[in-house]
Amino acid sequence: MSELLLIHGSCHGAWCWRDVLAELDAMGQPARAIDLPGHGDDATPRAGITMDDYVARITGSIDAPVTLVGHSMGGFPITHAALTAPDKITRLVYVCAYVPEPGKDIGDMRRAWPDQPLVPVIEMSDDGATFTFDAARLREMFYHDCPEGTLDYARPRLTPQPVAAQSRATEAQPDCPRSYIICDRDRAIPPGFQAHMVRDWPAEDVQTMDVSHSPFFAAPRDLARRLADLARRP
Repeated sequence: MSELLLIHGSCHGAWCWRDVLAELDAMGQPARAIDLPGHGDDATPRAGITMDDYVARITGSIDAPVTLVGHSMGGFPITHAALTAPDKITRLVYVCAYVPEPGKDIGDMRRAWPDQPLVPVIEMSDDGATFTFDAARLREMFYHDCPEGTLDYARPRLTPQPVAAQSRATEAQPDCPRSYIICDRDRAIPPGFQAHMVRDWPAEDVQTMDVSHSPFFAAPRDLARRLADLARRP
């Protein structure tokens, strides 16, 4: 059994894994969640934060090999981390996340899919260095099947997303085992796009949950069980 290290997506922080961490603890599964630079409680100035900063934070947080989990945008930094420090990672798990294609950054991948539901809700800062999501559409995009109170918990914790941190492509595919959890009610990254990104993966490495883009709030026990099972795989 390896430890799970949980990585959040755009504008989120370690806080989004709150309920999953509680479930994993009850199962006896070692797990941690960290803030990427400029997110959550981390006070790093957002101007100039890059993917390299994300990767350094992840790899610097690992002492013994972990099962590394990335949600949404987090698929990119966990992939870069596996390419940078392969000895520190036993498995990558993508939770309704981007699976990088070599030579493409997040924007390239998003534009390559015909349905782009996130575009209308992205609000750029005046200097173009960060973006946020339209506050009036947070529930319908991210938390529509989550318990009452989820939006009240999430809204004040969301932070601007550094644009530069999403502009680095990968050069290769990592060699470690990889697993994917498709979220069938996702309104942010279309389920069809998720399935397309893993179209050539073995069936045993792809799972499906009937939830939104926020399975850590919508179904934390189910998600925790799946992650714990993956952490126990050889």
